[in-house]
Amino acid sequence: MGTITFLGAAGTVTGSSYLLEHEGHRVLVDCGTFQGERELRRLNRAPFPVDVKSLDAVVLTHAHVDHSGNLPRLVAQGYKGPIHATPGTAALCGLLLPDSARLQEEEAAYARKTRYSRHENPVPLYTSADARRTLALFETFGYGRRRQILPGLYVTFTRAGHILGSAVAHFELASTRQVVVFSGDLGRYDAPILRDPEAVPFATTLLSESTYGNKDHPDDNPREKLAEVVNEAAGRGGMLVIPAFAVGRTQDLLYHLRALEDDRLIPELDVFVDSPMACDVTPLYLAHPEDHDEEMAALVREGRTPLKTRRTRFVNSVHESKALNLREGPGIILSASGMATGGRILHHLANRLPDPKSTVLFVGFQSPGTRGGRILAGEPEVKIHGHFVKMAAQVRRISGFSAHAGKEELERWMDGFKMAPRQVLLIHGELAALEAHRSALAARGWPAYVPKLNETVTLAPAP
Repeated sequence: MGTITFLGAAGTVTGSSYLLEHEGHRVLVDCGTFQGERELRRLNRAPFPVDVKSLDAVVLTHAHVDHSGNLPRLVAQGYKGPIHATPGTAALCGLLLPDSARLQEEEAAYARKTRYSRHENPVPLYTSADARRTLALFETFGYGRRRQILPGLYVTFTRAGHILGSAVAHFELASTRQVVVFSGDLGRYDAPILRDPEAVPFATTLLSESTYGNKDHPDDNPREKLAEVVNEAAGRGGMLVIPAFAVGRTQDLLYHLRALEDDRLIPELDVFVDSPMACDVTPLYLAHPEDHDEEMAALVREGRTPLKTRRTRFVNSVHESKALNLREGPGIILSASGMATGGRILHHLANRLPDPKSTVLFVGFQSPGTRGGRILAGEPEVKIHGHFVKMAAQVRRISGFSAHAGKEELERWMDGFKMAPRQVLLIHGELAALEAHRSALAARGWPAYVPKLNETVTLAPAP
């Protein structure tokens, strides 16, 4: 009948990886790195729980590193088979995996130089060469195209609406008539740029993400809130600094800023995108019309530039980035990372936080204890690059920019099934969210279960 073994994102929201076995075939669905607490991150260096050379194929739902970031390590340990993904996912991985490898190499080199590691000879999790070999294994096919990846095993991708290229993966096991559906990460309905998550009519076994299984996103209109903050910051004549993830969040913000400017709801301002990754990712969002919603597609057909205001500048070089410290406002700086844990955003925060005319705007969740969390909590000073920086800038927060489906949106996606799956396995969520999602499904009469890490579950049979 087949089995699924939960190699990651079981009881947590990170490290997505699942082994699907059926009639001698072994397929790995996602291969992400663990993030967050040290105990989770240690799993990244643990031996793979399966023999990587025994795998026949990998299927990737999307490019975020908690779903794709361990692929180069898989390849380094001997995997040579295909990696199936959508064209958009492959394009993003072409940027994200080499960047992840570079960061691994730099961290290992720094640890050797400063001897801060407990290991005598710290080595990266994987290398840039491993990332290049990984990218050579990608085989792409578009949404809605049924592909036989192994004898009697078919895969179809449908849109998940989370980030560029994100997909729900449907597996058809021909000999047993079972249909196993992996939700990947589901996106928002009526969000800009990307098409909505597509309905799924049938599954014998469903693996559903549960990131927001216990709460909804606020009803506030984030575009209206963004206009308020921009106008307030411009009125003080200072810079508006926005820490933003390079993939997805930066593109959403550019889309909203352009729309507000077109509608004359904010003034024309210099907008600096100071993140090499965001500078590279943004053109990819324009290059994949298969992901565009109708509003985005119409703007592109008209020859418009949906992801750029009139005075947007993409900053690549370190010299250009440093020069922004000398600029006076008003203006807007978008820079990674989203939680202010590293990257160029730290230089801008160190420069602008002591200025009462400046504004720092957070548009995503800030984990308590992170630099972003401390700034948002109103601490009087924050440590950046070994020095304490006093906080005099205005600090604002806007909810509603999350790329994950909220509780009601998860339920809306579930409504697309024409009959209840025979088995629902809940993944990619913290325990409270998983239990809330399980209870909501039980109220529907759907049999849901929360698997544990490394647990193997037998697939439900076909009706």
